[in-house]
Amino acid sequence: MDASIPWIDGIARETMLFAAVGFLIGGLDDLAIDIAYLLRTIRRWWHGRTAPTLADFPVDGCTGRLAVLVPAWDESAVIGAMLRTTLARFDHPDWRLYVGAYPNDPATIAAIFAVATGDDRVRLALTPRPGPTTKADCLNTLWSAASADGGREGRPFTGFVLHDAEDVVHPGELRVYDHMLARADTVQLPVLPLADAGSRWVSGHYIDEFAEAHGRQLPVRGALGAELPLAGVGCAIAGAMLARIAARRGGLPFDETSLTEDYELGLTVRALGGRGLFVRALETPGGPPVAVRAYFPATLDTAVRQKARWMTGIALAGWDRIGWQAGGGWRDHWMRMRDRRAILAIPVLAIAYVALVAWGLALVIHAWRGSSAVPVDPALQLVLAINLCLLVWRIAMRWTLVRRTYGRDEAWRSIPRMLVGNLVALLAARRAVVRYAGTLRGRPVRWDKTAHHFPDLGDLSGA
Repeated sequence: MDASIPWIDGIARETMLFAAVGFLIGGLDDLAIDIAYLLRTIRRWWHGRTAPTLADFPVDGCTGRLAVLVPAWDESAVIGAMLRTTLARFDHPDWRLYVGAYPNDPATIAAIFAVATGDDRVRLALTPRPGPTTKADCLNTLWSAASADGGREGRPFTGFVLHDAEDVVHPGELRVYDHMLARADTVQLPVLPLADAGSRWVSGHYIDEFAEAHGRQLPVRGALGAELPLAGVGCAIAGAMLARIAARRGGLPFDETSLTEDYELGLTVRALGGRGLFVRALETPGGPPVAVRAYFPATLDTAVRQKARWMTGIALAGWDRIGWQAGGGWRDHWMRMRDRRAILAIPVLAIAYVALVAWGLALVIHAWRGSSAVPVDPALQLVLAINLCLLVWRIAMRWTLVRRTYGRDEAWRSIPRMLVGNLVALLAARRAVVRYAGTLRGRPVRWDKTAHHFPDLGDLSGA
């Protein structure tokens, strides 16, 4: 036992040092975003700028024609309700809904067909290959069908809107896209996960993460003039820009070898000199935002699978595939590093938990043996103190952002949900690394989707 004590002390000390420095770097990175966000907020207040409302996007000012693309694989449980809700909600004079399905998914085809036969605004497009392939492959089928219809009718679509089969669309979102696509090549609206009463912790942690990502990070990216990735839902791309990308890629705009085609699409638009906008518009002054809502994975397994896909597509395969933008400025490089830091932060997080266990074990052993624990170096004490301050600040920022949209109850839950987010991230990182290693060995990229459920109409109040 005596011989093992120095080893335990050494492990505790070195792991604590590694984790403390890693947390310090990440904390300062987040603090820089917070400062930029607060400066943006103060500047807007000083100049009297307020968020736009739906009144600023009148229906009679809409001049574009929009195609809404909804790829679907094994979505028979939700696609019918989603389509009927979308048809009843959208407030725009000229739009059409294209839904993609696979020939070997008859249940989903039947659900789509049941809606399409009663409303000519819905078009079913079948992929040429059985599924699952990738979401990008299905989107290419939809884009091709919409482009063919627009050319045949002599009225091309001016914008293409992306949605998933579980999305609750906002009635006024097409009006926002129509007006803003006159000023930009892509438009992203906020995505707000629905609070799932049956999964306050696993599904609920998405509330906290999107409250920060779409309440703070994307507005800062826009204010800095950095490239703006798309979330894959609640976003629109100008038809002319998609045509440019298609011409550049041999005829199809979405990269079928990518797991995160939406994210990469936003960066491609920037590389081509296009402009992306994140728009937070309110229904009424002081009212809720025009946003897309959906239930997110409610179990640990499904959350891990989804997060692993994001990590693989952005932090691993994405880093390998698109690298760093040639000629990009410091803002773009900074944001890409932030996008990819998730996979780098996992070892820091894992070692931090090892450090906690090692320090606890060391304290217990020293107390039992009646010996003195190894003192913490003053420099490490300083780093730990700074990290504590950064953690308190991070909690306060997350609490504030969650409270703004979801109220006090969810804001208080966001604090312990940080532990849930850490657990999901740790498990997802392992899955992402294994999956990425498989692609390096030639394993084909597949649509690793999770099961969804669509809310009852009674759950849509305020959405």
